[in-house]
Amino acid sequence: MNAFSWLTRRRTALPADQQRRCAALPAPRTADDTPLAGQRLVVLDLETSGLDTRRDEVLSIGAVVIDDGAIQLGEQFECTLHRDGHTVSASVLIHGLAPSDIAAGIEPAEALLAFMEFLGDSPLLAFHAGFDQRMLARALKDTLNLRLRHPFYDVAELAPMLCPQAEIRNGGLDDWTAHFGLQVGQRHHASADALVTAELALILFSRARKQQADSLKALEHRLKGWRQRLQGPSL
Repeated sequence: MNAFSWLTRRRTALPADQQRRCAALPAPRTADDTPLAGQRLVVLDLETSGLDTRRDEVLSIGAVVIDDGAIQLGEQFECTLHRDGHTVSASVLIHGLAPSDIAAGIEPAEALLAFMEFLGDSPLLAFHAGFDQRMLARALKDTLNLRLRHPFYDVAELAPMLCPQAEIRNGGLDDWTAHFGLQVGQRHHASADALVTAELALILFSRARKQQADSLKALEHRLKGWRQRLQGPSL
């Protein structure tokens, strides 16, 4: 996709069935005092064509569900999106999605709508969540004209806050999985990365309960204070 086509592309009207499905999507839940073990959460990982959140595209979506204090292996989402004109780039060396995989993928509107139906009203977890949030939000807006309103929680931020003794301030997913001795079958594959992120999240939730932060609302409050401490006193 060249710069001109990116600037001039237009969103096509959705079929009536997809419009009805979009309208039926539930509003996201807000953070409350529900114990973490009773909270349904969707752990998300995206593979993309690159790291530019303004121009690059979502190529695959992987997600798993945490509910009843455990990873629900029967509730997983995995989807590769079809992208016209996708060419080999440096990102293929990371995620391994060849042009043939993308050519055989699911139409983007259908893939994204199916994910939103899977998500329901649940909050989202991701590692370095800001990137996934921006990429997903733009994809939903461009493809379905949907605004992403679901809250995201960043496991990369929760981990050093809840486990300061690890002394890992700006670590990646590999650093934290190594710290906790988690077995990683495959990296830079959306579903596999979502699964290991969910395993890490459960460890962190156990730490949160011991620190009297046993709800999303309590974690938000703790994060606010932690961020302020990192910024230091204002002048």
